[in-house]
Amino acid sequence: PAAALLEVLDPEQNYAFSDHYLEVPYDLSKVLFITTANTLDPVPPALRDRMEVIEFPSFIEEEKMEIARRFLIPRQVEEHGLAELPPLFTGAALRRIIREYTYEAGVRNLEREIAAICRKAARRLAEGKKPLRRVTPGAVPRYLGPPRYLRNRAKEKDEVGLATSLAWTEAGGDLMPVEVTLMPGKGNLTLTGQLGEVMQESAQAALSYVRSRSKALGLLGDIFEKTDIHIHLPEGAIPKDGPSAGITMATALTSAFTDRPVRGDVGMSGEITLRGRILPVGGLKEKILAAHRAGLKIVVISRRNEPDLAEIPRKVLRHMKVVLVERMEEVLEVALVPLPPPNQ
Repeated sequence: PAAALLEVLDPEQNYAFSDHYLEVPYDLSKVLFITTANTLDPVPPALRDRMEVIEFPSFIEEEKMEIARRFLIPRQVEEHGLAELPPLFTGAALRRIIREYTYEAGVRNLEREIAAICRKAARRLAEGKKPLRRVTPGAVPRYLGPPRYLRNRAKEKDEVGLATSLAWTEAGGDLMPVEVTLMPGKGNLTLTGQLGEVMQESAQAALSYVRSRSKALGLLGDIFEKTDIHIHLPEGAIPKDGPSAGITMATALTSAFTDRPVRGDVGMSGEITLRGRILPVGGLKEKILAAHRAGLKIVVISRRNEPDLAEIPRKVLRHMKVVLVERMEEVLEVALVPLPPPNQ
């Protein structure tokens, strides 16, 4: 298919495109082609070069609720013959369906869940039972079963060697804990959690930064040679990649070596260099929305990501603090619990 699209989209050839089945040349030069893809990665570079890419971010929770109220619920009510006695979906019920029964960028699965409830309502009418007039949060499991998705929440307490990274997925943003454990050994580094090549390199860069700052962090010179390090990202069945967890790994490593807890209400996303500079990353809107849903109070990002904040709804930014940083030292100052004052 890619080879055929290359010929179709090439302005030097598509004025006389010949189909292999019809074997008749016809002019496609005046045709406007619109293609869609869930992700850009599988699209060959040569084909992508012939396209103007327009990216659509995932819907935020409020947008999904509005779409459900205006379009999805009325359509399913009509299709299931409930127009005379339509069930009322409360806002809290819709929110629970979105959070606990769907995990997507769009609203396709949300409509399926609404349709399932409407089918149950139609069945009640067919059996001569009392009609379903109101769908509340407590009634949702009765119609849809137990929740299928449990979102990650902010840590309830500050912990040593555990930091929260913000991740982008095809279904939106999510929280990604980074765990670091130290053991007596010979300086080996173990990475688990099905990490991709780029993320493994980020872990190496984070460790090299911490080692280069050992004196400033008050660490003994030979501690790295006598310690084995294990970095783990939970949910090992899910592949993970990208450089955006670099500052989180550096924070968790610093916390583990200095025995200073990481604040549980802080999330972060950014690439780290060997010199400790913080580079920008993508998917910021989805990441900050995920942090807001999870109850994080502070998000740390690269200062070069500041223009991306224009895409974030204002009411989201009102409920959290976004800290813009340029250096890893600034990240540690925000993320690590302050040292207690020395005894007088």
